[in-house]
Amino acid sequence: MSEAAEMEALFQKGLAEYERGDYFEAHEAWEDLWSDYYLPDRKFVQGLIQLAVSFVHLGNGNMTGARNLLKKCQNKFAEYKGIQRYINVDELKSAVEAVDLVYQDMENTSEFDWDLVPHLKG
Repeated sequence: MSEAAEMEALFQKGLAEYERGDYFEAHEAWEDLWSDYYLPDRKFVQGLIQLAVSFVHLGNGNMTGARNLLKKCQNKFAEYKGIQRYINVDELKSAVEAVDLVYQDMENTSEFDWDLVPHLKG
C-alpha cells in the first residue's frame, strides 16, 4: 500500500470509529496518522483528535477534561473553513460551539445529550 493510501486508510478508520461513537478508537487512528506522517493539515487532524478525546473524557465523567479538549479543538479548527477532508468545517465549528455552550452549563457529564455530538460525514 502506498503512503498516501495508508494515510487515507487511517483517516477513514478514525472517521468510521467516530461516527460509530467509539471516540477512543477514532482518536487512536487519527493519532497514528498525526504522529506517523507529515500532514499539511496536521492542525486540523489534531483538532479532530482533541474533539474525539473531549467525548472520551465526557464518557468517563471528566467534565474538566472534556471542556479543556473542546476549547483546544476550537482553536485548531479556527483557521480552517469550507471543506477539509470531506468535512464541512463551518458546520463542524457551529456544532462544536453548540456543544461548548452545553458544556458550560453542565454540572454533571450524565446530563449530556449525545445527539449533540457533531457529525463529520456530510
